[in-house]
This record gives sequence, C-alpha cells and structure tokens, in this order.
Amino acid sequence: MNSQQRIAGFGLAIFAAITWGVSGTFGQFLFSQRGINPGWLVTLRLLVAGSILLMIALFRGLDLWKIWSNKRDTLLLLAFSVLGMVAVQYTYFEAIHKSNAATATVLQYMGPVFIAIYMAFKQRRLPNFIEFVAIILALSGTFLLVTHGKFGSLAISTEGLLWGIASAVALAVYSLLPVGLMNRYEVTTVIGWAMFVGGIIFSCVFAPWKVSGTWDSQSFAYTGFILLLGSLAAFYAFLKAVTIVGAQTSSLLACAEPLSSTAMAIFWLNTPFGKIDMLGSFMIMLTIGVLALFGRKN
Repeated sequence: MNSQQRIAGFGLAIFAAITWGVSGTFGQFLFSQRGINPGWLVTLRLLVAGSILLMIALFRGLDLWKIWSNKRDTLLLLAFSVLGMVAVQYTYFEAIHKSNAATATVLQYMGPVFIAIYMAFKQRRLPNFIEFVAIILALSGTFLLVTHGKFGSLAISTEGLLWGIASAVALAVYSLLPVGLMNRYEVTTVIGWAMFVGGIIFSCVFAPWKVSGTWDSQSFAYTGFILLLGSLAAFYAFLKAVTIVGAQTSSLLACAEPLSSTAMAIFWLNTPFGKIDMLGSFMIMLTIGVLALFGRKN
C-alpha cells in the first residue's frame, strides 16, 4: 500500500465519521425544532437505504436470495435486523431526542467496552488489565458526562442516560451478531437485507406513511442528508477505508464522529457542553484507543 492509498483510506474513514456525526446533529434539529418522530425517521432511513443497497448488490450481479436458502442464516439475519440494525439506530436517535447529539454519540461509543465485557464472560475469564482500564475510563467518563461530577444529580434526563446506555449495548450487539453472516455472504447483501427487513418490521410500529412534524426546506434537506449521505455514502466510505487501512485504524479514525457531532451541537445548535463534558467525552473516547491498540485480539 503506497502513501496515496493510505491517505485516501484515512480520508474515507474520517469522511464517514464526520458524516455520521453531522447526521446525528441534523437529527437533533429535526426532533427538537421540527417535531419529527425519531422512530418514523429510523423506519424511513432503513427502508430507503436498504432498498438502494439491495439494488446496488443486484446491479453488481450478487445473489440476493442465497442468504434466505439457509434456515439458520435466515434466523440470524432476522435477529440482526431487529436486535442489531433497528435497535442501534432507534436507541441512538431516541438518545439524541432525550438529550442531545453530542452526549448521545459519546455514550454510544461505550459499545466497545460492552464488547470487551461480553468476550470476557464468553471466554469465562475476568477482564484483563487493559480491559479493566478501559472499563474504569468509560465509567468515569460517563459519570462526569451525565452528572458533571456531582453525586445525586444528573446533568441530562434519566431517559437520555438510559437511551444512551441502551445505544451502547445495541452497538455491541450490532457489532457481534452478524460476524458469521459477514464471513459467508457479501457485506452489501447482509447490510441491505438487514436494513430493508428491519424497516419493514419497524413499519408495524412507526408507519412511514404517517408523516409527523413540520416540513420546510430545512426539514427536507436534513432528512435527505441523513437518508443518503449519512447512511449510504458513509457506509461505503467506511467499508472502503477498512479494505485499505484495516478495521483497527478505521475504527480509531471513526472517533471523529463524536468530535464532529459535539462541534456542530455547540456552535450550530448552541447545545451547552462545558469542560466537564469534554473531559468525560475524552475519557470515553480514550477507551476506543486503549482497546484497539492494546486490547486482546479475539
């Protein structure tokens, strides 16, 4: 890999992370200032992005139906659609709705800590030193972020905290559940079906034809950004980055997501975010680097 390819890989990963961060902030605007329902937005996002991904897979000549011919893989795909794809997006947008984009994004990045805890439990061992350090950093950072260092009080709503933690757990499930499917089928097919099926199932809860909120040029523009750039473009950019610079480096560069989300929330939406919030966020982000660089390779 030459230097130009490496730079391109870095750029793609950072582009994906920033785009995800911007999407979260646009979501906060739509929820708080336009009254759009987070569940409705998630349903639409899954249906649109899933449909386009499946069309791209079909255009590339991939076998879309092979995954459905195996009963075990079918059940695993359905589980991933609901417990992974739907859960990670809905909990994240609800966390934004109940708190703000910056806090929700940082809390979701506790996901790798839950993965480390799960792997230790699965392997019937105690967390090793690096994992223990990461857990302490994540817990300490979360404490500062949600309490500002004051015992007995919350700086965000209880609902916002619970949805944020649920988002982190959902991210862990989202990362672990489809590993076998990814090894047996093309990634575009797995993600496309998971999004589309998840969108169909979630339509029973939040019907996409029951449009909520106030719609103007900003509403359409920000929703379009979330559906297209925040889903399709970001996904492909990150996937391409993984093939160039690897999953570990790409995951570290993805830490630009909470940075972009926080910056936009502060300077565009005037979201309060003080020094204590920044310290707590930094400690949570540091867990990603600790686990990625020094953690056990499972």
